[in-house]
Amino acid sequence: MTPPMDTGKGDTAEAPAAPSAVSLCQAVTTIRKRADFLRAASARRQGTGGFLLQARHRGDDSPAIRVGFTASKKIGNAVMRNRAKRRLRALVREILPPLAQPGWDYVLVARPEATISRDFATLRDDLRAALASVHRGKP
Repeated sequence: MTPPMDTGKGDTAEAPAAPSAVSLCQAVTTIRKRADFLRAASARRQGTGGFLLQARHRGDDSPAIRVGFTASKKIGNAVMRNRAKRRLRALVREILPPLAQPGWDYVLVARPEATISRDFATLRDDLRAALASVHRGKP
């Protein structure tokens, strides 16, 4: 079936594109190197019921926000570890960009049983409170 021919009549103006939410907030990149995870582990820590937040100010001139995720074998098998990391990544996508400080590294460490079974709304509140606590004593 062929599409109908355009007769050229009518209004063909397009609505202006609204800026996306991604362009309005700071980009978040993922920490990949072990050395960066170790540096974050030796900095500030804030425990919550669902996970542990480790944060450090890098001290370089880069305004990038970097985040890493850790789920050890204490969490369970590979399926459980992946589920925990997926939940933490979804949490970070939703909460971290507006609340994070430029030039900081954040590592979220999954807790056995809690990260997977805890209500997602409670995890959101945990992350907000942990970020506020970490940045309260900002240098």
